[in-house]
Amino acid sequence: MHTAKRTVSSLALAALLGAASLAHAQAAPAVDAEKQKLIDQILTLWHPENAVLMAVQRPAAAVMEQSRAALQQRQVPQAQGEAVLKDISTDVQKYVETADALATKSAKKAFPGTVAPLFAQTFTVDELKQLLALLQSPVKAKFEKLVPQVDQALGKKVQDDVGAEINKDIQAMNAAATPKLRAALAASAPK
Repeated sequence: MHTAKRTVSSLALAALLGAASLAHAQAAPAVDAEKQKLIDQILTLWHPENAVLMAVQRPAAAVMEQSRAALQQRQVPQAQGEAVLKDISTDVQKYVETADALATKSAKKAFPGTVAPLFAQTFTVDELKQLLALLQSPVKAKFEKLVPQVDQALGKKVQDDVGAEINKDIQAMNAAATPKLRAALAASAPK
């Protein structure tokens, strides 16, 4: 009896989803083949899924940062701390590989229903051709190769200029936050 109800509910849900998809398909204007081909080429070159990947990877970076901070705060000997961080990084890497694959697959599956319609509504065929030319440009490729060098040079200059000051600010921030965190943890600990 319970299985029969679940089957009926599943069929009803499937029918509703099918009707909703049909209504959405009918509401969305058809995109001509030339425009769709240009949009597909742009999405292949642009990789909008990278923004999703950055969001998925943030927790991994946070775990590594928090682990480093906790080890430093507790003054764990350097060799032991490095071993722990290496072990944690293995878990973090496993998460990143799994989450990246899931997020990439989901994002690419979502392109036709989310990103492509935005492009179709926003750009004319002529504009899509211009955008595609920009994405295929050798000048763009040359620029992208230069970006890491620019980031590194600028980062080094800022580090040399104000790094010590920023590190003091980080230490002050941590020093101010740590007792508050400890007090909150102590207050919420079971008695």
